[in-house]
Amino acid sequence: MSSITLERMHFYAHHGCFAEEQAIGTHFRLDVSYETDTSRAQLSDNIADTVSYLEVYQTIQREMKKPSHLLEHVGNRIGDALLAEYPAIESVKVRVSKLAPPLGGELEAVTVEIIKDRCRQN
Repeated sequence: MSSITLERMHFYAHHGCFAEEQAIGTHFRLDVSYETDTSRAQLSDNIADTVSYLEVYQTIQREMKKPSHLLEHVGNRIGDALLAEYPAIESVKVRVSKLAPPLGGELEAVTVEIIKDRCRQN
C-alpha cells in the first residue's frame, strides 16, 4: 500500500455561513492524501496501473466549485467523491483550510481534517 498526497492546493471558492462569503468567496488551501496499491505501477511504469493524481485533482477541483456552508461538508463531499470514483483508493484524508477567515481578529487559517476509509464508511 502506498500513500499519494496532493499538497497545498489553492482554490478560490464560495464556502461559508455568511452571505458575504457565499457571494464574494474566499481563498482555501487543501491537502489530500489517499492510500492505494501501487505495486503494479511500480513495476510497469504505466499510469493505468495507479490512481492518477491528475484525475484526483480534477475531482477535487469540481467539488470545490460547489458552494457549502461548512468546511466539514466540503471535506466530506470530496472524500466521498474520491472513494466513489476511484475503487482502487482504500482510504483518503482531506484537509480543508479557509485562509484568513472573517472572525474579527488576525488568524491565518481554520482547518478541518476528514478521514474516510472504504472499509469503515464514515
